[in-house]
Amino acid sequence: MENYIVSARKYRPATFDTVVGQSSLTVTLKNAIKNGKLAHAYLFCGPRGVGKTTCARIFAKTINCLSPNADGEACNECESCKAFNEQRSYNIHELDAASNNSVDDIRQLINQVLIPPQIGKYKVFIIDEVHMLSTQAFNAFLKTLEEPPHHAIFILATTEKHKLLPTILSRCQIYDFNRMKVEDIVAHLASVAAKEGITSEPSALNVIAQKADGGMRDALSIFDQVASFCGGNITYQRTIETLNVLDHDYYFKIVDYCLENKITECMLTFNDILSKGFDGQHFINGLSSHFRNLLMSRDAQTVKLIEASDDVRQQYAAQAQKCQPKFIFSAMKLCNDCDLSYKQSQNRRLLVELTLIQVAQAAAGEDVPGSGRSPRKILKPIFRQIAQSNSAPLMVARPSAPSPSPAATSTPTSATVPPTPAGGQATAVPSMPIGGPSVPAGGAPTSSPAPRKSMTGFSIRNAVDDKNRKEAEAASQRLSNIPQYNASQASETRELTQNDLIIELKRFALTLTRDETAMASRFSTIEPTILESKETFEIVADNPPIQAMYNKYVPKVQAFVQQAFGNPNIRMVVRLSEATEHKKVLSKYEQLQELYKNYDVLKRLQNTFDLEME
Repeated sequence: MENYIVSARKYRPATFDTVVGQSSLTVTLKNAIKNGKLAHAYLFCGPRGVGKTTCARIFAKTINCLSPNADGEACNECESCKAFNEQRSYNIHELDAASNNSVDDIRQLINQVLIPPQIGKYKVFIIDEVHMLSTQAFNAFLKTLEEPPHHAIFILATTEKHKLLPTILSRCQIYDFNRMKVEDIVAHLASVAAKEGITSEPSALNVIAQKADGGMRDALSIFDQVASFCGGNITYQRTIETLNVLDHDYYFKIVDYCLENKITECMLTFNDILSKGFDGQHFINGLSSHFRNLLMSRDAQTVKLIEASDDVRQQYAAQAQKCQPKFIFSAMKLCNDCDLSYKQSQNRRLLVELTLIQVAQAAAGEDVPGSGRSPRKILKPIFRQIAQSNSAPLMVARPSAPSPSPAATSTPTSATVPPTPAGGQATAVPSMPIGGPSVPAGGAPTSSPAPRKSMTGFSIRNAVDDKNRKEAEAASQRLSNIPQYNASQASETRELTQNDLIIELKRFALTLTRDETAMASRFSTIEPTILESKETFEIVADNPPIQAMYNKYVPKVQAFVQQAFGNPNIRMVVRLSEATEHKKVLSKYEQLQELYKNYDVLKRLQNTFDLEME
């Protein structure tokens, strides 16, 4: 009985012309041989089973051929070619770096390099899986690799180029081998089947090519396995049965059921798939690939990206016409989310079934959470609704103070405080409006609110820039209105009290620009002290830098307070705190209670929304 040779070895290419899927590299090597421009070191890198070692052997045989052809191929007739084909050539040495990765092995290789060839011009050393060499072996090999004898050529092959030292890469000509295309693998398998006298269906060979994942050696090994099972007649059904591949007809059925919203049929089909021994993650990955192929089928330019036979591509094109792009996008995202969550799920079958239900809902046009579709409802700002719903402005209580006769009144402005009426009763001071329309004494607004702008062409960046510009202009305008004390514009003279001063400092903080946020925060929370003169208030700074910052704002603050109290004699001084002064550090709960005491609106806000402190 004749010895059996597997197809991967029996049909291994012997010339550059028979190499499949690497035409650009083979042409480059042939031209280098014809022109006599050979490098001393080559690096062949790429995935497994794409022809790295095969091309290295063909290259070694061709450069030692005594009578090469005109197109740069070996003659296979001379003594050198015969010795190579019979595996008795002493000019070609193959070294497995995985088992010869020590410094001693490299030292022995260097000794062999010094011996010139007996037949032919070159001595070729093919080192397979070169990334397995140790760092010490690489360093010992560097000098010889950079300056070998004129008769020595090194061909390094690896699947993991990133593991090689940069000093090795810089000394080699690098050739990157590509993954085999499905079409190239199918064509080569068809030729092998014809030579072996085996009948085959194109769809069956396509399944084998996809299972090989771009490797010709893997494809030939799978081909031998399927041929043995099918007995010389390779069919699609027998192939998927042998390789345990899920039939693509299941995916077409699932999508049709989802389009018709037949969830019961989807569940039964999925149960049938599980009963055949397929894993749920294998099914969901195949379904996501199916939706991806449907998306590619909708455009004539992307049809070529589908790795399938022509009849299957026609099925994809027919089903893609039934699906809306929005449904395909949602289904792809749902399947991808299911795949990501599959390993962490405790009930994996339920996870896949829920995904199928969501896909069916997406096909029916329903919004599915997590499907990538934006919500239709637009959330409205909460605080804007509260502000609009309250008919009365926010009021801040202020203790009573002596006031002049009721006849002396003035029109309140954004920078003034209405006087306290007689009778000793506290008055409510409206907070300073920001960007709101002015309201005259009669209570009617002077201008109607601006119409709502259309959202067509809305840009977040433009809106933010426009808002910042308006805020800066408004703050600048407010500051320009209070440069110094003006007796004609001043409010009626009021006594300088602690609570009133705190309120006016908060108002001053509102006039600061966005770039002065830090100082605005300080003026909003500071607690000034009124001195004995009753016209001078003091601010305590914690350190000299803070004191210097406060001093820069003294003229502006004085002018603002003088305007508010109608007293040009009010002065502000900044003092550096002494070492004996200590402030009580409040906890978050104590701070919240203090805020409740000063601002009743916070308590109402907490009760309205049932808020809790973290």
